Amino acid sequence: MADDMIGYDQLMQDALRGVVRAAMQQAASARGLPGKHHFYITFRTHAPGVIIPDHLSARYPDEMTIVLEHQFWDLEVYPDRFRVILKFSGQPHPIVIPFAAVTRFFDPSVKFGLQFEQHQADEARMVSGDAAPTAAPMPPLAQESEAARDSSVVSLDAFRKK
Repeated sequence: MADDMIGYDQLMQDALRGVVRAAMQQAASARGLPGKHHFYITFRTHAPGVIIPDHLSARYPDEMTIVLEHQFWDLEVYPDRFRVILKFSGQPHPIVIPFAAVTRFFDPSVKFGLQFEQHQADEARMVSGDAAPTAAPMPPLAQESEAARDSSVVSLDAFRKK
């Protein structure tokens, strides 16, 4: 098989990150989240560019899942990251999460999810600011409801040559 000189995996990941970014932009609009949409977003807590309170990074040394549903404020979406204010233990805290740090995105209202795997090459790109990890089937989140576990996950494996 010939080497992929175009970088199709990277192009696909950029496109999938665009789906997450566009959904977040809708949530950040003046109308907010439409209907019953809400997001579970899992991210690597020590990834470059992640800004969370110290007590959260100590409590969640690898990954953390946040939920954007009813109680979030001042959501701002940028090309490479988003910023939002969430309450933890009753106290509001701004957090910043680069899209490259996101490992899972799930909207249980429509049973849509994406999962991204982090590879060493992606880690190097993340430090330089242009990473997009590869996608894989998404296992159920610990916090999701029984109905959400039956979700259909977008997986690109069916389209890849073996």
